[in-house]
Amino acid sequence: MAMQTYLNLPVEDLNRSVEFFTALGFSFDQNFTDQNATCMVISGDAYVMLLVKPFFKSFTPKDVADATKVTEVITALSADSREQVDELVEKARQAGSPRIGDVVEEGPMYSRSFEDPDGHIWEVVHMPVD
Repeated sequence: MAMQTYLNLPVEDLNRSVEFFTALGFSFDQNFTDQNATCMVISGDAYVMLLVKPFFKSFTPKDVADATKVTEVITALSADSREQVDELVEKARQAGSPRIGDVVEEGPMYSRSFEDPDGHIWEVVHMPVD
């Protein structure tokens, strides 16, 4: 069964997050954007809802994690090549990522990671398929 995926992430400053991810090449669906949230398009079936923290909090009775102090999720994105991995991570560096992870090579898998301005960890992975 194929389904669309929507990941919801809390952010401090929505405009800062939009600027950061725009610099990485992502686009946003304006039909699902207002002062509280925006819908970042990963693909036709994968989206990230960036929600300002008070709005995010309205969806859960739990405390909202501070991603600069704890890891609540690692979001992994696939890449078509090692070069694409490096390119996206370099864009994150240039856009002001507070942390860039080391290269990880495990067999044919090649990955790197970066943090967004709110501390969420994003991993970019290339796994060649024979």
